[in-house]
Amino acid sequence: MRTLRVLVVVMGVMLVAGIAILIGAIAGRVSRSGTALTSSSPFAAPPIDLPQGARVETMAVGPERLVVDIVLPDGTRQLLILDVATGRRLGTIPLRTAP
Repeated sequence: MRTLRVLVVVMGVMLVAGIAILIGAIAGRVSRSGTALTSSSPFAAPPIDLPQGARVETMAVGPERLVVDIVLPDGTRQLLILDVATGRRLGTIPLRTAP
């Protein structure tokens, strides 16, 4: 009975120590990633030229890409694909209705 009691106490101490180490590791990683984000340089990208009278309908963000749905003055639509890191235009996809 005494051996069982000692075993339960030792396992309880190990459990508490393990949780404390886990919380310390998580706190260390969060603090490291937080300082990297705050010390980064300000974001500056070149302006994006849209045709006269065009308007942005929707935007979607993917991995390293920004897709902008543009409605042109004549009613047609285009998808404008941009690189998120540089703001550079990667391409344009015209959208047409099926006949």
